This record gives sequence, C-alpha cells and structure tokens, in this order.
Amino acid sequence: MLGLTNLEKADQKNIWHPFSPLAGNKPIPVKKAKGVYIHTHDGRKIIDSISSWWVNIHGHSHPKINKAISRQAAKVEQVIFAGFTHRPAIDLSKTLLKLLPKSISKVFFSDNGSTSVEVAIKLAIQYWHNEGKPRRKIIALEGAYHGDTFGSMSVAERNIFSAPFNDFLFEVEFLPFPSGDGKAAIERMQEIVNDDTAAFIFEPLVQGAAGMQMYQPEVLDELLRIAKSKDVICIADEVMTGFGRTGKMFACDYLKEEPDLFCLSKGITGGYLPMGVTAVNERLVKAFDVEDRLKAFFHGHSYTANPLACAAANASMKLLLGKKCQQHIQRISQAHAAFVERFQPTAEVKEVRHRGTILAIELHADDAGYTSSLKEAIYDFFMAKDMLLRPLGNVIYLIPPYIITNDELEKMYAAIEEFLATRQ
Repeated sequence: MLGLTNLEKADQKNIWHPFSPLAGNKPIPVKKAKGVYIHTHDGRKIIDSISSWWVNIHGHSHPKINKAISRQAAKVEQVIFAGFTHRPAIDLSKTLLKLLPKSISKVFFSDNGSTSVEVAIKLAIQYWHNEGKPRRKIIALEGAYHGDTFGSMSVAERNIFSAPFNDFLFEVEFLPFPSGDGKAAIERMQEIVNDDTAAFIFEPLVQGAAGMQMYQPEVLDELLRIAKSKDVICIADEVMTGFGRTGKMFACDYLKEEPDLFCLSKGITGGYLPMGVTAVNERLVKAFDVEDRLKAFFHGHSYTANPLACAAANASMKLLLGKKCQQHIQRISQAHAAFVERFQPTAEVKEVRHRGTILAIELHADDAGYTSSLKEAIYDFFMAKDMLLRPLGNVIYLIPPYIITNDELEKMYAAIEEFLATRQ
C-alpha cells in the first residue's frame, strides 16, 4: 500500500481537482468517513460542516444506505434506461411525485445538478417549439449559479466561472437580486417579460454559490405571478435548496405559486452517488406526449436512473421522511436561529442570515466575492481546528448533515465567534 507521502505525490502528479489551481494544490488524503467526520491518513478527525458540498444529508457511511446499495448491486447494478425500467427508479418516481405539487406529473432522470438544469432549459425551449410558437427570451437572477455546463452557465451570473466562455453563451436577461422588498427586481420583470419569453429560472429563496444570499417568498411569488401572466415557463433550481435544507422539503413549499419544472440533485441520494432529476408538470408533458416522433425529447445519459443511485436515493428518502430526521432538521434550524439571536455584531460582519439548516455570516471585504482574499484565512483557521468550512469568498457558512449534534453545532458557533474575535 502506498504511504501517505506517496499518495500525495501520486495525486499531485495525476489528478486535476475541481475549483482548484493546479499550482500549489495539496489535497488531504482521506482514509474513511463516518457520521459527520472525515478521517485522514495522518489521524485527523475533521467535522464536515458543509456536508461535502451540500450533498451528504444523513452523514457519511450510513448503514441503511450502505445496505440498500449492497442489496441492489447483487440484483442489477446498471441497465440501459431506454426501452427498460426497474423498480428502484419507479419507487423513487412515486416518492418524488407525492412530495412535489400535484401539477407535476413526470420525472426525467439525469446524472447531476447541472444536467438537471440543462434538461429543464431544453424542455422549456422545445415545449414552445412543439407548440409551434417558438420563444427565445430567458430570464434569470443576478448572482445566479446553475452549474458548469454551457446551458447552465448561460443562465448564471457572468463571473470568473464563465469568463473564458462568455462569448459562447446564449443571451439571457437578468433581474437584480431581489433583496428586501424586491422592488427593483419586480419592476425589471414587469419591463422585460413579454410574449417572446420562454422561461424564468431561479434558485428559490437561497442563492448558494453567490454566498448563501437569501430573499423572501413573497417577492418570489410576485415574480412568478408576473411571469405566469405571460404564460412563461418557471424553472425552480432546487439542486441545493431541496430535501430539507431550508426547513421544508423544498424551498418552493414556502410559495403560493407553483413552478413548472423542478431541478433536483445533491441530497437526493444522501451524498452517495450522482443523480439529477428534472420534474415536469402536466402542461409540458402533453406537448411531448404526441405521435409525431420529431416532437420527442431526444436527451439522455448512459447512467440515466442508475439502479444503484436509485436504491441509494430510496433509502435516503425513507430516512429523510422519517420523524427522527424531520426533528433533526427543525432542531438545526432552531439552533441556527438561536445563534443569530445571541450573535454580537462586530465591525467585521456585514450580515448574518439563516433559513432552515443554512447559516451564513457575510464579512465586510474590499474584494467581496468568491475570490476574496479572506477565503484562505477563513479556510485555514477552521481546518487548523479540524473543521471543514469551505467559505464562499468572504462568506462563512454552515450547511451540516442532519445528524450533527447540538454539541457539535456549538463547537462550530464558538469557532466562528473566535475567528471573528481575531479580526477585531
């Protein structure tokens, strides 16, 4: 077996890691992970306070999900999903459709959050094509992040993620981020929405990669009402906000208006295997459910509805819908609220915000944003305490697995307060 030093050397020689410069990148080799902790080869026990990029909602190596995957592997590990089907996918579709609005009638499987957004965009555009009324305009929010494929980049904020590709992205109209009463965003929506508008896409209530920016359900409801007045297809990107993160099953559960499409991923499999789902309402389904094969949706992935991923998702959903997990979600939400209530403002802090299991502390910074110089200082401070926080530039945030204890949360809160004290 390779020693630790050799592992690091082999990694640096052979592997290109995401969102990381090649020069000076020194990833930490992981030996195992259990519960809320990541165990390294050199004996460290690091608390995973961001659920390993927001996916690991039940903690690492959960015995019930482990068992479900093992059982499924002994039956069917993978099968082409064109012309075939299987029970894990059917069971998952039933569960999701019970949780989503009644207007949602079908789910389309893909393999990650970005592709679930691609599917939604393509469905919206092809819907108008199939109806013989092609529309071209798409509306999104400033600060948006919807993934790293070309369609998802097009409907997202133009920033360092997309800079080399901006000339290749399709045109999108952006609304101001709907903070406060959302007046600027509402007025802009009223100005630009018209009969050529195909779709409006948004991250409901919380923009993740933008720094956990938050806005109010009433504002989003008004934006949706304006869009729907022009028959615009509304796409909810619930990749990050879904499956309990905001305190409810989906962030759109806070709304009165219903989106036409839901994009789902991340927590759906409990953080075990890649999966994307695009949930589609009956109105759109009818435009594709015709004899003309040229109106079929020609989109797919080799691992569409992979049985192992579906089995993991079914086990994860059973845990998520259980009384114990729902109590954990409320407990974390209450703990965050109590921390915010007792929080002592400092000159370094611009804003503290929370919704459900998401807590964010935004710091003042001359270079605010994803590339803020504060990022390294924050990351290094918490890693020295064996706490994984991967700040969004000048924004410290917690989005923990639901099994995290109150004591572990208090340790995180205390460390945040200690870090802020060092900045005064």
